[in-house]
Amino acid sequence: MRPYVLAVDQGTSSTKALLVDSVGDVVARGGAPLSQTHPGPGLVEQDGLAVLDSVRAAVADCMKGRDPHAVAGVALSTQRESALLWDAATGRPVAPLLSWQDQRGAERAACLERDGLGAKIRHRTGLPLDPMFSALKMAALLDAHDPSRALSRSGALRLGTVDAYLLHELTGETVTEIGNASRTQLLDLTEGDWDDELLDVFDIPAAALGRVVASNGPFGKLRGLDPLIDGTPVLAVLGDSHAALFAHAGWRSGTVKVTYGTGSSAMTIADAPEPAGRVCSTIAWSTGRTAYAHEANIRSTGRTLTWLAELLGVPTEEIIDLATGADAGGVTLVPAFGGLGAPWWDAHAVPVLTGFELGTGRPQLARAALDSVALQVGDVLAAMPRASQVIADGGLSRSDALMQMQADVTGVAIARTPHHDLSAAGAAHLAGLTLGLWTTGDLEERADEDLRIFTPDWDDARRRSVVTRWHRCLTSARELGSGEELSTS
Repeated sequence: MRPYVLAVDQGTSSTKALLVDSVGDVVARGGAPLSQTHPGPGLVEQDGLAVLDSVRAAVADCMKGRDPHAVAGVALSTQRESALLWDAATGRPVAPLLSWQDQRGAERAACLERDGLGAKIRHRTGLPLDPMFSALKMAALLDAHDPSRALSRSGALRLGTVDAYLLHELTGETVTEIGNASRTQLLDLTEGDWDDELLDVFDIPAAALGRVVASNGPFGKLRGLDPLIDGTPVLAVLGDSHAALFAHAGWRSGTVKVTYGTGSSAMTIADAPEPAGRVCSTIAWSTGRTAYAHEANIRSTGRTLTWLAELLGVPTEEIIDLATGADAGGVTLVPAFGGLGAPWWDAHAVPVLTGFELGTGRPQLARAALDSVALQVGDVLAAMPRASQVIADGGLSRSDALMQMQADVTGVAIARTPHHDLSAAGAAHLAGLTLGLWTTGDLEERADEDLRIFTPDWDDARRRSVVTRWHRCLTSARELGSGEELSTS
């Protein structure tokens, strides 16, 4: 019997499962949706038990009619900076999951910045002080539910990212994968372990956190994940953006992958953990040797389109259809929902819509929303080391209009992979390497298959005009949020 790898991608809006055979082909899929709640301005929460239940539902859906004995191991990719607090004995969350989009740590971040700690934290972790990252959310959870830190210091309460929670519940192990740990702002990138000084800065007891382990484990064995057999090993765990880079064989220098999801991530492999300009450094994965990466994160790309769809009362697909072939007609949307991520890292920026008039209709608004995705990605690509190849993946990358706009505003060719569900696939690829099902050479060949190339159509003058107008509007979004006039230099 040929072995299979079951890959689970636990994302913001859904959980997906792929069953991958011994040559790397997907033979079955499953999925389960997830929702968010917004209890106040800048607050974004999910139900931790619903996240766990979605994993169970996606696995059951994928394995319908399949022999669970044929599954040699499981791989996980997960949303990264989201944070949970749960009871160590029962596994039940004691509070909602705080999404990576949640902004409740902004005030604490500003205080730490005023205390002069921003540069030290960025040097140690590769990340700017920003409420996107887990430590500020973890501190907020403990302030609300364990203000003395007595329960977390004793180990009665556990704290972690989504991978840590799932591994605790599905295997009984208290561990965190190193790439996910690098997104918490509690990990020293050079040492590859929790940093005692950072734990003190954020007031996070070490006893509440799991042991940091490599991306290929050891993670323990599954229990109670029907219909899989108890004892099936977890072979690989990666953060979702890291897994997508792995699926592109992104260990090759000069490859930049851009994932178009709820938010977006541009990532490329790096030689060292030092931050580069206005983008982050992170640990992409570790399999005996640590692979570092430069990354830029955008808070709202796909979420911008779903917001507009909800506002207009239409499906998101209709927004994309309206935008295709339309012109924004001078309308510009800066979707600073919860502030701006890279390369600006401005938690105070506010959404701005400009250039509309009485004749502005749905097609123009839809196009402005779609264009905002390309323009934000253009900014982060400009801030990253020069790429020899830019590869797009994620749900929104299926839009030809978006891919062409991306090429036009950046002036570089964009390659789109024909493969979907890259995060799950990347985790499966790492698990398959662990099993010896394929080699890195095999994965490089697969990554290069059937790429569609979008080349720029605009001349430099048109590109400069569009980008300049975008930056003027973006400056307005930042000024309105801060109440101060910003320098345009």
